[in-house]
Order: sequence, then structure tokens, then C-alpha cells
Amino acid sequence: MSRIGKKPVQVPQGVTVQVTGSLVKIKGAKNELSLNIPFGIELEVKDGVITVTRKSDTFKNLHGTIRTLLANMIEGVTKGFEKKLDVQGVGFKAILKGKDLELSLGFSHPVNVTTPEGLVVDIDKEKKNIISIKGFDKQLVGEFAAKLRSLKKPEPYKGKGIRYEGEIIKKKAGKTVAGASGGAK
Repeated sequence: MSRIGKKPVQVPQGVTVQVTGSLVKIKGAKNELSLNIPFGIELEVKDGVITVTRKSDTFKNLHGTIRTLLANMIEGVTKGFEKKLDVQGVGFKAILKGKDLELSLGFSHPVNVTTPEGLVVDIDKEKKNIISIKGFDKQLVGEFAAKLRSLKKPEPYKGKGIRYEGEIIKKKAGKTVAGASGGAK
């Protein structure tokens, strides 16, 4: 039995869960999300609790995954998700133009990124290099944050690039001079 899969998912007040065949719709105060349940996984909604079961051990790899996706959907429609990115480097900056994000990352041209539907991107007013990504779908928020980070990953010598807030980059030592004479004898 999957340890994560057998945990019941609590449905808070104000959230409705509707199961129609293999489609689950979870609606909260902020948004509505839906998920297709694969064959072999069954849901039971009873007294504000969602219980996920599987038909046989063939589907045990999906058991915990579906339970976690449902828990994330409930958290998404109630609170939402947020990821913060830190743009570090001399001359590196982020500017919000409507729904588009313009990044200056040391290239010869600015990089323009369009914000996907369902996400809200904001730049901190005080610290101009902090990008905040908010949304209801945890997977969408994470994918967009990873896409932005991949544009200029933090390099290991000076740490310039886009990193997650709180991410620690192990810095490497730069080149050192062998001796004062500057060459081999």
C-alpha cells in the first residue's frame, strides 16, 4: 500500500468536489481546477474527505501521485501558490510590460517572456530584481519559474543569473596565480 496514497485528503469549508466519471472538478473561492483520473484509480468523496484507492497493485505508482495532485488542487483553490526568483548580476534587471516580462540578462538583446494564462507575475517595488510568480496550479507555477531560471542559470564563479529565492549556489574558486614570477622555469 502506498503510504502517501492511503492518507485521506481533507476538503475545507467552501470547497466543492465534483466527480463525473474520470473527471474531478475542485472549485474554491478563488478558482476551479480539474483533473482526469487514470484507469485503475478510484475516488470516494464522503463527509468532506477524499479517499483514493486503486484496483490492483498494477496501479500503485499512480496511487500516491493522484492523491498528492488532489491535495495540491485543494490548496491551490484555497490559498494559491507562489514562487520567487532573484535576478542577480551587474546590469541584470526585470521589467514588467503588461503581461510580458522583459529581462536584461547580459545578452546583446533583452529577453521577452509572455506570462502563461492563469499566472500573475509581479516585480517587487523595493527590491527590483525579485520576480514573484503566483497562480492556482502548482505545476504551472513551477514550470514557469523553471523556464525563467533556465534563461540564465546562476554561474558558479560569481553567482550571476536567475535563482530561486533562498537557493544557495556553491561558488567555485577562480584561477590562482602559481607564483610571483608568473611562469615556469
